[in-house]
Amino acid sequence: MRTVGVEEELLVVDPSGVPVPLGPEALEVASRRGEGETPEEHDRAEDGPTGSPGHLVPELMQQQLELGTRVCTDLAEVTGELRHWRGRADAAARAVGARVAALASSPVSVQPVTTPGERYELMARTFGLTALEQLTCGCHVHVSVADDEEGVAVLDRIRVWLPVLTALTVNSPFWLGRDSGYASFRSQAWNRWPSSGATEPFGDAAGYHRVVADLVATGTIVDAGMVYFDARLSQTWPTVEVRTADVCLHVEDAVTHAGLVRGLVETAAREWRDGVPAPDVRADVLRVAAWRAGRSGTGRDLLHPLTGRPAPAADVVAVLLEHVGPALADAGDGARVADGVAAVLARGTGADLQRRVFAGTGDLAAVVRAAVELTGGPPGG
Repeated sequence: MRTVGVEEELLVVDPSGVPVPLGPEALEVASRRGEGETPEEHDRAEDGPTGSPGHLVPELMQQQLELGTRVCTDLAEVTGELRHWRGRADAAARAVGARVAALASSPVSVQPVTTPGERYELMARTFGLTALEQLTCGCHVHVSVADDEEGVAVLDRIRVWLPVLTALTVNSPFWLGRDSGYASFRSQAWNRWPSSGATEPFGDAAGYHRVVADLVATGTIVDAGMVYFDARLSQTWPTVEVRTADVCLHVEDAVTHAGLVRGLVETAAREWRDGVPAPDVRADVLRVAAWRAGRSGTGRDLLHPLTGRPAPAADVVAVLLEHVGPALADAGDGARVADGVAAVLARGTGADLQRRVFAGTGDLAAVVRAAVELTGGPPGG
């Protein structure tokens, strides 16, 4: 059974619904409780997790916290871990007069504040507004692989399916005080980084590491941690890390996403072992597919992963489920993931919910407050 772990970035907001730069103070609380790292500790760790069973760590902006689950073997564990760490993040925020919200961008206008630390400050100086405006929250899923060769074979085969995952997880329709016109504006803002987005197939592990070394050698990105491919090999763990999703408003949607990612990784590894070649789709087409997924989520046509032609979103999602079906069944995830996908298609995405709240209230701060309540986590702590 392939293991899975999830990292989520959360907004730190005050009771009125405005993001506030209290992430470092909340992490001081979490650090004293043995649950997280302060920005100073995180900077010394070179922007990597400490290896603790689960953790809270800083992010680029002080209006954020990041959580990481422990390594899980089944989706029930992922559910429990996400609920636990969202709760601990909220408890740390409450201790300094704030809350956390699983929103991938800020609906209300706010001035992001860079988190102290040598690496984050260097990023801010190097990339200007791209870094200074990057108040975005994603969801990253790690799935175990045997080694780098298997990992790169997986990367080459899952790349065509990643825009579908974006469409299912869109949760950032508002951007700093206005409707962006996108279901995931985070995906648009994120792709301003020079090393982000879809990649061409790497072929093998040597090819992957050569590309990473070449990017670092340009002197443009700060370090290899800034290789922001849609999916990449972890620098720290023997995993493939898929990075295309907005943070999900509902825990169950994040669990569904994690199940789909694990199913994609297992399916791709089986194809590689069976000698099935990676799909021959150019990165140019994948960038367009990702743009369409971020623009409308599941509300309009998506590009079919294998044909590159428009098709109804529900049909494309059905193709994804069929593709990963045997792997999901073998992991015991088939019914849960299928039900989770059906729930998203029936009730809508996080972006749909945000827009419904705004349509009913006319108040973007009310959108944030509604998200706080849906994010989860028991009071107190």
